[in-house]
Amino acid sequence: MTNDSNGIENENSNNSSQLPVTFIQKLVDNYRNNQLALINQKMAMDDAHSIWFDLVTLKNFIAEVEAKALAIDPNVENIDLGIRFYYAAYGQETQQPIPTNYSKKHTLVMVPTKKEEGLNYDFNPLQEEGKALAITGFALAQNHGDLVPPGASIVESY
Repeated sequence: MTNDSNGIENENSNNSSQLPVTFIQKLVDNYRNNQLALINQKMAMDDAHSIWFDLVTLKNFIAEVEAKALAIDPNVENIDLGIRFYYAAYGQETQQPIPTNYSKKHTLVMVPTKKEEGLNYDFNPLQEEGKALAITGFALAQNHGDLVPPGASIVESY
């Protein structure tokens, strides 16, 4: 076994997609016992603690980022593209397709990034200049997975 840069023991240090179950549980517990507990107490609610996206949605979003980035910059390489996950929250009033029971709950917004001069900038391939996100109009982004709660936590392992 070896330790990675985070001090995590890993039998296969070449596979960055593997984490020890105990480490995952510790991270989840840290969030639930600290940030989530304070949010629930302060806001008197049962906030979401997980979000699920199906693979088709994720793959389609990634493919769209790649295709639109190439359309405005034919020299862009996939290694320079990424996705930033913003922590976000729905408002008091939701609008379709967002269910009303998602009101005020945590969510994620995924935004493309493009590396320039060693920095991963938020990137909107719907704009010709591309570098910064649109202040008005539309930006390429993804949101609205299934939240738990209000979804059933019986499907979760952590």
